[in-house]
Amino acid sequence: MNLSNIPQIKHTDSGNFFLLAGPCAIEGEEMAMRIAEKLVGITDKLAIPYVFKGSFKKANRSRIDSFTGIGDEKALKILQKVSKEFGVPTVTDIHENHDAELAAEYVDILQIPAFLVRQTDLVVAAAQTGKTVNLKKGQFMSPESMKHAVQKVLDCQNENVMVTDRGTMFGYQDMIVDYRGIPTMQQFATTVLDVTHSLQQPNQSAGVTGGRPDMIETVAKAGIAVGVDGIFIETHFDPANAKSDGANMLHLDYFEGLMQKLVAIRKTVNSF
Repeated sequence: MNLSNIPQIKHTDSGNFFLLAGPCAIEGEEMAMRIAEKLVGITDKLAIPYVFKGSFKKANRSRIDSFTGIGDEKALKILQKVSKEFGVPTVTDIHENHDAELAAEYVDILQIPAFLVRQTDLVVAAAQTGKTVNLKKGQFMSPESMKHAVQKVLDCQNENVMVTDRGTMFGYQDMIVDYRGIPTMQQFATTVLDVTHSLQQPNQSAGVTGGRPDMIETVAKAGIAVGVDGIFIETHFDPANAKSDGANMLHLDYFEGLMQKLVAIRKTVNSF
């Protein structure tokens, strides 16, 4: 896909990777605006094409008492406000067919969660909105098999599609990244590496997903070195008290330092 097809995206001629980043879930307007302001400042400074990420609803939870959202339309309006105030595109994930049309009124990219990427009706509903579609690779799927999910979008006369590797299950409670999958998927779609979800440790007995945030820099550096097109990172100014996925988020205070390192690696890779 042509990155320039995403509304309001900047710095597309910088030679940098592009970035999808923000909180796991929209917890409220103040937190979303605070995180967006910080990330927009960093990405403008480093000339990184940037998309603000935030889930308007968290449908896939381990326990019934887990946080799922503040209300669909309320959260979507916050995403829309981020876009208008900071002049950046936004992405959110959808879980049911009717979510596609609703979310498309507020955001620029519709994301299909990894567990749902084989749901044909959901993928088609997203594609038919005409929005860019980000397909998360199922933790159970091979990189090669993602071409069929991509084809579903293309068959809807929508060429704006990307795929995101968010790790592969390694046993019951851990995940790994097979970096061979990045060039494989780049043969048929723009490819993103979801750094923070790749470091999840799911299926814990407590019903709360664990993670390895200490490995975020390692996984991100390796992805850039391999030549991935984009990076996906969830971040928060208080991960310990985030309402979703705090165990594997990058603290907002460390974001700029990591981006500086990744930009330097990208510059070196581009020189070859």
